[in-house]
Amino acid sequence: LSANPRVSPLWVPAGQRALAWGECLGLCPLQGAGSRGEQARQLVIDLETRGKQAFPVFLSILRDTGQGNLADMLMKECECPPVPPQLGDLRPVELEFRGEKHRSLPRAAVGLGPPADPGLVTCSSELERGEGCVIATCVCQVYELKADPCGHCLILNNVNFSRHSDLSTRVGSDVDCEKLEKRFKALRFNVLTRRNLEAQEMVVELQSLARQDHGTSDCCIVVILSHGCQTSHIQFPGAVYGTDGKPIPIEKIVNYFNGSHCPSLRGKPKLFFIQACGGEQRDRGFVVDCNSPGDEAPRGSLESDARPFQPPAGNGDEPDAVASLPTPSDILVSYSTFPGFVSWREASTGSWYVETLDSMLEQYACSEDLLSMLLRVANAVSAKGRYKQIPGCFNFLRKKFFFACK
Repeated sequence: LSANPRVSPLWVPAGQRALAWGECLGLCPLQGAGSRGEQARQLVIDLETRGKQAFPVFLSILRDTGQGNLADMLMKECECPPVPPQLGDLRPVELEFRGEKHRSLPRAAVGLGPPADPGLVTCSSELERGEGCVIATCVCQVYELKADPCGHCLILNNVNFSRHSDLSTRVGSDVDCEKLEKRFKALRFNVLTRRNLEAQEMVVELQSLARQDHGTSDCCIVVILSHGCQTSHIQFPGAVYGTDGKPIPIEKIVNYFNGSHCPSLRGKPKLFFIQACGGEQRDRGFVVDCNSPGDEAPRGSLESDARPFQPPAGNGDEPDAVASLPTPSDILVSYSTFPGFVSWREASTGSWYVETLDSMLEQYACSEDLLSMLLRVANAVSAKGRYKQIPGCFNFLRKKFFFACK
């Protein structure tokens, strides 16, 4: 017991008596447990892992059998404040801040004790801001956003398409664009918007951003608002259209910013938000037991960003082909809808996805990580309308991402 940080060497004999009672109760078997000291330590571990009532019940048994002094000594010892946790013992801890539920809490580093294993590297922890509480998190698992501005945000907003493209005007897309411009500016990004670009013009803008020196930036964001479709892919599904009706695969767009083509963004988060259809399928959903509050019929202004999928000509299956692609680390692609399905947009309020994304960023960007907010977006959008839609993402981030609020 003396090796346990909460047990004083002065009462080891008492610990041996407790061990004897623990053996009687089957908490610590005599066989295979090593020395008496190791068995005593095992008793403490067993009590700690058998629920909140295990220790009080054990004390009660000691008193009932005439071992009241031993029970009192155990009680007194356990009232001592615990030592700082070691790296391997860190647990999420919620800390309530009365009267400060809606105030943005600063991130604070918390020092930890020496690592349990000499081969482990000790890291500090960070306090995630939450509603009424903060949760201890290792800072090595959170992307740093210290630059101001945090980085560049490029928004490509295609509204009007050429006649020969057979693509309709995307009424309501300017509403989406205006919301996201304001939102990402408020989140400390340098926002650049380009409107009504043909496919090659979109490529030029994307490549121009990828070729910039991002050495002083901590992040990069690309937002695309356009019509979309299914397409053959290796990494990321879907494609978006230029105003000339020519598609650009999402994986091509993403790869402009990967570690091979954009060295100054290596190790930094690269976020893509795609408001476009993933195909022409319309999801009518399935019946659930409860009544959905959003189960109304689509309004007259409801439109989709779909175009039929055109499979590539010929047989693309080459048995001897070898793909050599860089690992898409530190990348997240958020899609407005599931691959193959339409994405809904309304003339007055914009698309379901962007409207909900903007709302969640407004409410939770200062308290939650990006993936938690995207779950909220998916849940809220999935409850809308008679035709259904659910956003999703391809996540290759290595750490938690928190926006830097002003």
